[in-house]
Amino acid sequence: MAEQRSGGAADHGARNAPEHVLVVFPGYNRPWANWINQRLDAHGVRASLQRWDPPREAPLEDSLGDLLLARGQVLLVLDDWFFQLGPRAAGEWNDVLRGFVAAKAERFASVNLTNRALLPATAVLEPVSLWGVGEDEAEARLLSRLGIEPRRSAGRRLSAGALVRFPDTPPEIWGEIPRRNPRFTGRDDLLTELQERLMDAERGNAACTLLGMSGIGKTQLAAEYAHRFSSDYDIVWWVSSDDRNVQRDRFGELAVQLGLATGNEPGERIRAVREALRRGDPHSRWLVVFDGWDDTDGADVILPQGPGHVLVTSRNRGWGDHTEIVEVPGFDRAESTAYLMRRAPHITAPEAEEVAAEFGDVPLPLAQAAAWLGESRMEVTEYLRMVRDGSISDTDEPSGPYGMPIASLTSWSILINRLRLSQPQAIDVLSLCASFAPGRIPLGLVRAYPQADLPEDLRWMVTDLAAWSRALDTLVNYSVLSRESRGAGGGEMGPHQESVHMHRLVHNIVARLTDGEHRADHRKAVRTLLAEADPGNPMDSRNWPRYAELLPHLEPSGALVSQNPRVQTAVLNCLRYCLRSAEFRSGIRLAEKIREQWSAFLNPVSAEMLELTSLECEILRKFGRFRDAYQLDLLVRGRLDEAAAPNPLDALRSAVSIASDLRYLGQYQESERLQRDALAEARRLLGENEHLTLVTGSNLGIVLRNLGRYQEAYDQDVDSLARAESALGALHSQTLITSNNLAQDLRLLGHYREALARQEANVRVQVRILGAQHLQTLYARAQLALCRRREGSFPQDIGATMASVLDQMEQVHGRGHYLTLSSINNYANYLREHGDLNLARQLIHEAEAGYRALLGPAHPVTTGVLANTALVLQASGERADALAILEAALAGLTSSLGPDHPWVLGCALNTGAARNFNGRVHDAAELSRDTLRRARHTLGNDHPLTLSSQVALATDLRGLRENEEATKLEEDALLSLTRTLGAQHPHTLSARQRNRPYWDFEANLG
Repeated sequence: MAEQRSGGAADHGARNAPEHVLVVFPGYNRPWANWINQRLDAHGVRASLQRWDPPREAPLEDSLGDLLLARGQVLLVLDDWFFQLGPRAAGEWNDVLRGFVAAKAERFASVNLTNRALLPATAVLEPVSLWGVGEDEAEARLLSRLGIEPRRSAGRRLSAGALVRFPDTPPEIWGEIPRRNPRFTGRDDLLTELQERLMDAERGNAACTLLGMSGIGKTQLAAEYAHRFSSDYDIVWWVSSDDRNVQRDRFGELAVQLGLATGNEPGERIRAVREALRRGDPHSRWLVVFDGWDDTDGADVILPQGPGHVLVTSRNRGWGDHTEIVEVPGFDRAESTAYLMRRAPHITAPEAEEVAAEFGDVPLPLAQAAAWLGESRMEVTEYLRMVRDGSISDTDEPSGPYGMPIASLTSWSILINRLRLSQPQAIDVLSLCASFAPGRIPLGLVRAYPQADLPEDLRWMVTDLAAWSRALDTLVNYSVLSRESRGAGGGEMGPHQESVHMHRLVHNIVARLTDGEHRADHRKAVRTLLAEADPGNPMDSRNWPRYAELLPHLEPSGALVSQNPRVQTAVLNCLRYCLRSAEFRSGIRLAEKIREQWSAFLNPVSAEMLELTSLECEILRKFGRFRDAYQLDLLVRGRLDEAAAPNPLDALRSAVSIASDLRYLGQYQESERLQRDALAEARRLLGENEHLTLVTGSNLGIVLRNLGRYQEAYDQDVDSLARAESALGALHSQTLITSNNLAQDLRLLGHYREALARQEANVRVQVRILGAQHLQTLYARAQLALCRRREGSFPQDIGATMASVLDQMEQVHGRGHYLTLSSINNYANYLREHGDLNLARQLIHEAEAGYRALLGPAHPVTTGVLANTALVLQASGERADALAILEAALAGLTSSLGPDHPWVLGCALNTGAARNFNGRVHDAAELSRDTLRRARHTLGNDHPLTLSSQVALATDLRGLRENEEATKLEEDALLSLTRTLGAQHPHTLSARQRNRPYWDFEANLG
């Protein structure tokens, strides 16, 4: 092997600089080619790029000769990969280098990117080594080899943002990208097409999905894209998306890397990350890869938009509704043969073609076949005979799983049989992996928890590190597993943190071929390990990444059918994690699966089943499935009533849960009765300051507010807040919830300034403790916007705040969730008040339809939203329609809530105005007088709604020419408004201008 020159200035300085340089590279080295091209251009040398993969059927001399058709210098970008292009035998390359290239040596130059030995005949190219040197030194060596005089100003020709990154310098954020496959073959045209689609897309729409069958190579293609084009990005972030919880947790981890101030709640982190990527701050050149995302559900919540690029791999054609689709076919035959010959150099091209045909050019089974042939050095004829003669006893399928050729299943059987003889410990690892879910497998749990009760055939994994490493190396070499690039907590992995990735197709096959006498023991071992790995505190958000990692493996391991109390505790903790982290969809699915299994062997009123019910009902309510929660609670209460000696605490918890169900369902009086009884029982059983007692007291305040008894709600919340601060501390989640409730009481009582001051403090604390994007903080921010609107001093900021909160609520829950609908309703009211009637109409109709679908047409909240619909119609001039809707809403609210409820009084205020606008002035005055009387009785003389009713009555009386009484009512109302709200408050100014007052319905389920 000739010595590689360093490329110093003395070596080539005398050569004249070329007018043009053709940079020839394999696709694998595109980042280097791009960097070389830019550096040559910066020094005034015209260059062009030539991706080169000479067809095997063409003589190598002809392909090299074609390169010389370009004028100037041909620069070959060399590494050990370069000489496998084709692929061709080393002798063929040596011959052409010694002959054709040597004769044209003055036209060729080269750089070397590897520290491995190149072919001896490459000496003729006089390559300079760029391996392992810094950017400045690499540039100096490149220029010296080509005889180019450096320009002093070269480094300032391009802005920093336009510079191509030096290939040995990774992006600033490089997140868990699979290790680059040194055997990656072909796909150059597909990768180029993918890059062009992403680069050419409009800002905010640069998203592509690699679509294809399982095993077709989508993940490998995405990983190669990330490596090959890494110099185009400042952020490259990989998100494993086989499991929704893992996906959300992993995407949210980018918040930490971006330095965003958030808590640990996944939804909060996701929203912060999406916003940062949308703005392009701190980096606008980003690539996020979602690997294995087959369910498009949640795409609108997670998929980022902005100046960067998104890449999805999936089998689901539904991604065409969200992204561009790039179909991933099998290898073409040349790619198949090239891959096989690189991995198994002893086989010939015709033999490679025969193997490729047997496996249908599908990459995954080809990888396994190539690994087998390369590792065993077996002759192709013998290998194919084994594949064709092999039989699988447990299948008569004409094709393997996911449409794989049956030869693939047979070849895996051959491999596993060989490993049973040569490396039985690798089979142990495979069998254990088959008891986890496919995708990412935290295999290091075996070594992290040696105290776990492992079956005898697995105990070597704990005691023999060398055997453990050999077994994993063997499986990686045979392309059965791939090693993950980091541990669960990030950073370098020790054996106890080892994570591997098993493709779902491989998992399916391995599970079938290793199923046997040890499977039950191995599944038991896995669920025992999962229980050992349970951090034990799902309330602590620092543990949520671990729970997200454990969750996918509960069902495959049999944890859901386990009768081991420790395993059952871990299962319930995973469900608690779903509740606390707001992963409600996952929580509902998990709870249903647990209930289905536990019902077969647990007493319906056992402690475990009751805890499951409590968690499931809370998740259902959080998700908006109130009726389902109520039915489940009633079922459990019935069983408790039938029990011989029910536990009083179980009965208490059941009552508290049912009271919450009834409140959401609009049955406020019954909810209050149950809540009061439950609070008395909680105080008797637990004392005043236990957590359940505090929650029950807080819930009572909510239902009193729903009943319109605002002063009673305030008094209850004052007491609850004092007790919560004393027992739990000022920063506890329950304390913060109660403080939010108290601010809402103050606002509804008309104490707008006091409510605003308290809610501003609440939001500051919750942003600091929970993060700006946390669900509880979002709700607090929505309430703050209402406080500011009522207080009247922030007209410019409120609309933007409401729009922002609505957008973030939608990202968390979707448009149909009750919290999102509340934001839609409140924002529509604001828009109507400020003149955007078209958008207000669109939003209020959406809120009305959403609540009707969620709660039914007779629910008080659904009926109340009709009053807002009528206000939009009235403002649009559709007065008759508005009156009809308001009369119906008033009748409905009166029937369900009684005539003195503030919601009824507010609706009556609007109905009186509608009657007046439609010429029914006597009817309007009659209703306004009754409304004022009731408002004074219910809310007091100085409440804003009472004063609005007074102004409305004055307007009606003036229409009846009863001017003396009208003037007296109006003057008294103005004095009270000035005293309570201030002379410049919008309500006061509006009354002074004799504008008819109205009432907005704030849809809130409590």
